[in-house]
Amino acid sequence: MTGTTLSDAIEEYLVSIEAGNYRANAESALTAWANWLDREREVTAIENVAVIDCRRYARHLKRQVRADELKSSTAHTYYAYVRAFLGFCEADELISRNPAAASRAQAELPEDTADADRQFWSARDRNAILAFMDRRVEEALDGEADVSRERAYRDRALVRLLALSGVRGAEVFRDPADDKRSGIAWEDVDIEGGAVRVFGKSREYEFAQLPKKAADALERYHRVCDPPTPLFPVFPTDHAPSKYRAARESLGEEFSEGTVERILDENDIDDVIREYEIVLPAISTRGARNLMKRLCESAGLDIDGEYLKPHGARRGLGHQLYSEGHAELAQSALRHASIATTHESYSNIRASETAERVDDVLDER
Repeated sequence: MTGTTLSDAIEEYLVSIEAGNYRANAESALTAWANWLDREREVTAIENVAVIDCRRYARHLKRQVRADELKSSTAHTYYAYVRAFLGFCEADELISRNPAAASRAQAELPEDTADADRQFWSARDRNAILAFMDRRVEEALDGEADVSRERAYRDRALVRLLALSGVRGAEVFRDPADDKRSGIAWEDVDIEGGAVRVFGKSREYEFAQLPKKAADALERYHRVCDPPTPLFPVFPTDHAPSKYRAARESLGEEFSEGTVERILDENDIDDVIREYEIVLPAISTRGARNLMKRLCESAGLDIDGEYLKPHGARRGLGHQLYSEGHAELAQSALRHASIATTHESYSNIRASETAERVDDVLDER
């Protein structure tokens, strides 16, 4: 018997998590679970958590879904946090086995119907937004756009990168809740080699493929923006307070506070950033979503009342590659660990193809 309380075990688990956003979400879900265990099952020690407790918790989540208090996907996410935590406790020898992993416990979870609602960019929508971005650059060059030339080139490069490379938004934009996800810098981009270095889902650095159209857009944008240092983010924030904050922090390492304020008062902030090679923060994942929403509104694109979300670009690319018979290419483009993951991600396409083959066989009789 370890005598370890749930709260102490949860605290130890949270310390082991590197991703800030995941850690915050896990803490909230696990705290609520521990409170439920104490209230409903009178369990407060990690060693006393049994399969039946996890089964009852799964049933509790199912009731919340039926009462429209939770989405089925959210219920599965909450249970996944518990299962991961108890897996950690098993590895740390606080318990002999993971009770949440038992099939009879998970059998009580509600049916997860979230996958059918996950957006992906269709080839038509992808082509429409890409064509709009090209027109926007042309208008900026002619002085007819409502944005600067640099901003038009930046936005086009951003959309092409999302649409054609298969990267995740969290891999190229900044996640304020995760210190290691600061967004890609120009030193991460190999235009000639057709690759971009990203901090992947595995929390290891990986190289994502960079097709020619995406590479060309980045190369032209690089020439226009002429970043002051390779450490500069590819997609820097355009938020004025963030620019001034970064400038004050950077200049403060070399100058007195009075000198810093005089520099900022006497010069344009963008000139200061360039002259002193100040590295700005990258646009955030939320900022990228807001940008895509504005771009879709300007382009007149309405996808079932929604806009083209960054992660939908990745799914759309994989969907097209897989549906056209390039499963291994889809695996490589999306950086799936195995072909089985790719098959699972696009099982709806496989089912559709199977149905067509069945129809062909039946029609022959």
